[in-house]
Amino acid sequence: MPLFPPSEPYDSGVLMTSDGQSIYWECCGNPDGQPALYLHGGPGSGAAPRARRYFDPERFRVVLFDQRGCGRSRPSAADPDVDLARTNTTQHQLADIEQLRELHGISSWVVLGVSWGSTLALAYAQTHPQRVSGLVLAAVTNTTEREVRWITEDMGRVFPEQWSRFADAVLPHLRGERIVDAYAEMLADADPAVREHAAREWCAWEDVHVSLAPGYSPDPRFQDPEIRYLIARLVTHYWRHSAFLPEGQLLRDVSALDGILGSLIHGRYDVSSPLDVAWRLHQGWPTSELHVIDDAGHGGAGGFTDVVVAELARVARAGAEAR
Repeated sequence: MPLFPPSEPYDSGVLMTSDGQSIYWECCGNPDGQPALYLHGGPGSGAAPRARRYFDPERFRVVLFDQRGCGRSRPSAADPDVDLARTNTTQHQLADIEQLRELHGISSWVVLGVSWGSTLALAYAQTHPQRVSGLVLAAVTNTTEREVRWITEDMGRVFPEQWSRFADAVLPHLRGERIVDAYAEMLADADPAVREHAAREWCAWEDVHVSLAPGYSPDPRFQDPEIRYLIARLVTHYWRHSAFLPEGQLLRDVSALDGILGSLIHGRYDVSSPLDVAWRLHQGWPTSELHVIDDAGHGGAGGFTDVVVAELARVARAGAEAR
């Protein structure tokens, strides 16, 4: 099933949180349709208009939002003075999702999470299983310390030349630290030139480790210095803290999802997030299906998007019939 035609929101607004965040949200599709939630990747990518196209506009009433610190939400992580430590954690994001659900009067919804969004979707579903009528996870990650070490250090074995540049870009006095920590510290440096250097090199490595998908091209967003900095800052913030979750929690607690119909969709060429993460989740989640897309990587090329669209329809249909 191909993506649906482009569409515009029928409603949008801002959720004001008790700790001073303004969370942009929008609703698309059918106001009387089956509720659904989209969780974008990154962290920091924002809910781009293309994400609306995964959802059948006749079937779904879909809520999309820009997670804390990115997109149209404020304050923006592009401002180096914004304090992420106190106001931007997975626990804050989960509370925002629940406030959005209550704001829209939704009792439960189908949740689609892509890349980092799959980590957030898993954390949400395990915390509030009664609020999830179906779960679709694409380009599956758990954002564990093991996964972060793989993507920032061990994957130098796959891309040795590019990783050497990535590692050599760390300032000399930080080279004894984990790379993710060193980059986070450079991105917090008082010198704008150091911050820009770190953001540029981090995003260059981001482009490398998703490059195995057929038809890959560099991410055009990284041409914008502000977006480069915002994404690098949010990614390193969450990665250095392993998503603010105990190591292995999402896999260890996967049994909490039993009874929720789920779909895990992963590209065979996804070296950024090796397939074993999705496979292990599927092994512990009897009501899930695993779809391995042989012509796709982390970027979701080939038949990847077709499967996401089809699985959303399947999971939603089964959830509606179960009610």
